[in-house]
Amino acid sequence: MSGVAAPHPARAVARDALLVLLGSAVVGSAVNALRPSGIPFVQKTEYQILVPCPEGSGEAPGMAPNDPSLWEPRTLLVDARPASEHQRWHPQGARHLPFDYLEPAPKAEVERIASSGAARVVVFGDGGNPDTGEQLARELAGAGIRNVFFVQGGAEPLAAAAAARGGR
Repeated sequence: MSGVAAPHPARAVARDALLVLLGSAVVGSAVNALRPSGIPFVQKTEYQILVPCPEGSGEAPGMAPNDPSLWEPRTLLVDARPASEHQRWHPQGARHLPFDYLEPAPKAEVERIASSGAARVVVFGDGGNPDTGEQLARELAGAGIRNVFFVQGGAEPLAAAAAARGGR
């Protein structure tokens, strides 16, 4: 028998873990150094970890898609759907203001809607749950715009009602 004692099992595990850690750090640093734009070890610019969510604090009642007041001249229709859906179909004269769950509506757009002179603002969205039209309508009402409504069910039933009327 040799005079050298075997290392304690816990120390052997710790030693092996430390060797793997050091080896991984060396390999990772070498690979990062070889990259054209490696990942910085220290972040040099600030970045947001929290993003503002619009607060739809206003009250905006629902409106049936076949409500005749939808088609009155002093009604401003606002499409809260993405641009691709807006391009596919929207009522004539509808303003496009896509709703974003993470960013509030641009202040300039809200001001344009507020100063439009419309008797009522009716927002339609995707009809989902939650409906982007209802969410944007609540946001606009929360911004102080009066007589804001949303189309119940969204764009699909609105398109059917418009087709039944012969367009708009």
